[in-house]
Amino acid sequence: MKVFFAEDFSQYNEEIILTLKKFKTSGTIIGNGNRNVVKIFEISGLLFNFKSFKQHNIINRHVYKFYRKSKARRSFEYAQLLLDKNFCTPKPVAYIENHDFIGLTSSYYISEHLENTFTLADVLFNRDFPGRTEIIKEYTALIYALHENGIQFIDNTAGNFLIRQENGTYRFYMVDLNRINVYARIKIPKRLKNFGKLTLDLTFDKEILRIISEEYASLSGLSSEYCFREISRALNKMLIKRKVKKVLKLYKYLIRI
Repeated sequence: MKVFFAEDFSQYNEEIILTLKKFKTSGTIIGNGNRNVVKIFEISGLLFNFKSFKQHNIINRHVYKFYRKSKARRSFEYAQLLLDKNFCTPKPVAYIENHDFIGLTSSYYISEHLENTFTLADVLFNRDFPGRTEIIKEYTALIYALHENGIQFIDNTAGNFLIRQENGTYRFYMVDLNRINVYARIKIPKRLKNFGKLTLDLTFDKEILRIISEEYASLSGLSSEYCFREISRALNKMLIKRKVKKVLKLYKYLIRI
């Protein structure tokens, strides 16, 4: 077992290791747990999120042991990177990896649990959400700031932004951090393509695309029509990719029958 703790949380080492031993049988689950399993545990009066990543196939187990950082470790390190650059994410507590002679068998990322939050998805899919336009603009400003810092948040989906009102303002906390790219500079096409995943389920709502495009244009000095066109193009590519995946899944299912 490989265990690495953030300095501020090292005193919880023993309790967290003990909690892992009962991960499957206790804790409060978040979401459906179809892929990765996230559970809330209380330790010494504090709430922590334990994220258990989906078991890999034999090849990937070997890769994640010898050639590539595990998703748990990447989540931990990217959380520290974001905090160092004054972006918000639940505080990273630890990452834990288990290995055998073949490779990685399991990995966990532990972070603080945030209460009194809602997600960006709650905002986007409710036209009557209070302050909806303001929140969408602030989300866009966040993504622009990330891009200016050379950070591409690949899993830029609405469910991966927790929002909490703090001192009269909306503060965005990013989660699901294991896929982030860091560049010296991000070119404009790649920046706008980054919105593709967010807008994938918003094809019915051109108003949101327009708000994002106009806000990003005002921050970057680009044309709002150019931003709208490029984001829409990224969205269409994502839609095609999704359709291809569905066809492949159906094909795999049929050949098994």
